[in-house]
Amino acid sequence: MVPGAESHAAQIFTCVAMLAIVDRLDVIKNRELLLWWLSERQVANGGLNGRPEKLPDVCYSWWVLSSLSILKKLDWIDKEKLKSFIFDCQDIKNGGISDRPNNQVDVYHTLFGIAGLSLMDFEDLEKIDPIYCMPLKTTKKIKKYPYQN
Repeated sequence: MVPGAESHAAQIFTCVAMLAIVDRLDVIKNRELLLWWLSERQVANGGLNGRPEKLPDVCYSWWVLSSLSILKKLDWIDKEKLKSFIFDCQDIKNGGISDRPNNQVDVYHTLFGIAGLSLMDFEDLEKIDPIYCMPLKTTKKIKKYPYQN
């Protein structure tokens, strides 16, 4: 990524998570603009995309939500619509979650779909750490840990 290049939600997550790890979220110059851009990733069907004008994809339930969670602004998206999108992408018969409704399921999208549901406090899912995509109870064991739920 270089200045002037197209923004992408996965790259934003990488930067925001890194800043959280080193306890330097304070260096984000225009937090409101960043939060607006992330929240604008939600499209009409409730899914999230990674870049403007792109199709929604379940993996952005992780890339976008984790960034919003780290910045403590999960309420900037419609969680119910996003949950509905994720559920529309699951294979009820065989299990798993795909990128979009009626596509082939895979481990990548299943992981990030479930991680997104966890970040939205869906039922009894284990709390997931928005920085490391691991159970929060595991990452809290790290010696110096900046994120607290």
